[in-house]
Amino acid sequence: MIRDIRIVRHLELMRQESHEQSQLSHNMALSPPLLYTYRRCPYAMRARMALLLARVSFDAWEIVLRNKPEAMVLASPKATVPVLILADGAVLEQSWDIVKWALTQPGASAEAHACWHSALNSDSQQLLLLNDGAFKYHLDRYKYPERFETIEHPDRARQLKETHREQAVVSLLEPLEQRLRERPFLGGAQLGAADIGIFPFVRQFAAVDPAWFETLPLDHVKQWLAQCVGSALFAAAMQKLPSNIRTPYPVAGQ
Repeated sequence: MIRDIRIVRHLELMRQESHEQSQLSHNMALSPPLLYTYRRCPYAMRARMALLLARVSFDAWEIVLRNKPEAMVLASPKATVPVLILADGAVLEQSWDIVKWALTQPGASAEAHACWHSALNSDSQQLLLLNDGAFKYHLDRYKYPERFETIEHPDRARQLKETHREQAVVSLLEPLEQRLRERPFLGGAQLGAADIGIFPFVRQFAAVDPAWFETLPLDHVKQWLAQCVGSALFAAAMQKLPSNIRTPYPVAGQ
């Protein structure tokens, strides 16, 4: 009799554990992805735009740089944004991986899939490599020279800043100008993943000295940048969110 009671109790516990596990899986499936982001970071901008374009419902955590959330650092020890935590616990910690994941979801629209595939040609891939490589290197040293070198003489500091500025133009903006003479966007007639991936950095470059940027003989780049910055997609991606709290990100049409 006692043995029978123990067997029944054991079966009840097994059923309870099975139910709790099922409920946990269900809750995880319902939980939207969580994007750790920073509004002004160009890498995070490209991630937000891809998620929005694909109409992926997601939560956002706007970080404070001097007080990064412990959960983000544990999930991604590199401790830089963007970081996307998927519903199943998987972690995407590179911005281009987030762009690819968002735009190639099985349920993503034809527009989203076309956006991704427009960036797979060799020219767009080369421009993305230049952007994330040589251009970013010179952009950082043009925008934030004090972070990389301590130079007391003002003339020398100005000379180095101008050198990095010129190298940034040569490394990316001139190839961009050549590409954009043939089409309004990098992938064709519509804004695509390559545009999303590159223009936030060009915007940052132009903002360092807007008057000087306007003197550059890069009319196609300027027109392209204005179209990208003036797009509804970029406006949606630049919404201000409260800091240090998980917030459902507003997605148009949902």
